[in-house]
Amino acid sequence: MNNEVQEQTTEIFPRLVDRVIVLTGPTASGKSEVAVEFARLIGGEILSLDSIAVYQEMNVGTAKPSHDFRSRVPHHLIDLLPPNEDFSVARYLQLAHRLVDQLEGKGKPAIFVGGTPMYLKAVLRGFDSGPPADETFRQSVELDVAKHGSRALHKRLEQVDPLSAHRIDPNDTRRMIRALEVFHQTGQPLSHRQLQFDEVKPASQCNVFCMSWDRKVLHRRINQRVDKMFEDGLIQEVQGLMDRYGTLSKTAAQAVGYRELIECINGELGLSKAKEEIAAHTRQMARRQETWFRSFQEVRSINVSDPLDSQRIAKQLVELVTYS
Repeated sequence: MNNEVQEQTTEIFPRLVDRVIVLTGPTASGKSEVAVEFARLIGGEILSLDSIAVYQEMNVGTAKPSHDFRSRVPHHLIDLLPPNEDFSVARYLQLAHRLVDQLEGKGKPAIFVGGTPMYLKAVLRGFDSGPPADETFRQSVELDVAKHGSRALHKRLEQVDPLSAHRIDPNDTRRMIRALEVFHQTGQPLSHRQLQFDEVKPASQCNVFCMSWDRKVLHRRINQRVDKMFEDGLIQEVQGLMDRYGTLSKTAAQAVGYRELIECINGELGLSKAKEEIAAHTRQMARRQETWFRSFQEVRSINVSDPLDSQRIAKQLVELVTYS
């Protein structure tokens, strides 16, 4: 892996929203097409805001920007490391802040494009990376979860960090374990460390835009995308990854499209059922993304419709962007 990607940090990262433009939206909303047109109009460069696009060789299932798009506008934070290696929000932000500094030095607008909610939140509000992972502690808690269930884990979190327990879904074991891990290592609730990120700027003072679709139309676009992924060789891509690496990182292996086909390859799921589940899980992911986007007061909604007119929307964004 590149040494830059390998760097570990416990930094507190300030928000980037005052310095950049953000184009987000649910999966299959057409962000890549619009972003390329927009970047060309303002002379900007694109920084991927996608936690799976950082992985090399995961191309079809992530719907990465095409080679044509990347040849027309420089793209960053894509294909950073092999899919069997772990990657964190802190590592992402370390690279993102460095790139924003470089682009500012060249007088080029930095345009974040993608729909990973945690990455988006870090760009909008800042991020405290906290202490490094304690694998022994995590494994101990995971054993407890396997034995007693996620509800018991949620009650345990309530005892040491009630605010985090309130904020985190009782079924989100990964985030609950991290909150417990931070308290275990520092003696300080994670929620107290994050208070500095509660400041919110109004949407009128931010260049943050979300592509918003009618739900039925978006679901149709998602179904069409899943069909195209299979036509483009998604099964072969996942089989090739398993043959090459054996196992993928936790993040990569849980990505929608890959998780289901790994189960299929392992004989746990039939192919037709796997395809149905990929479409269903993608629609569910889109709904969760939309819920996240609505929770960010910095975001302005851009209504779009089928067929997608990327040039018109790009020109609309040019008119909406304000420069300080």
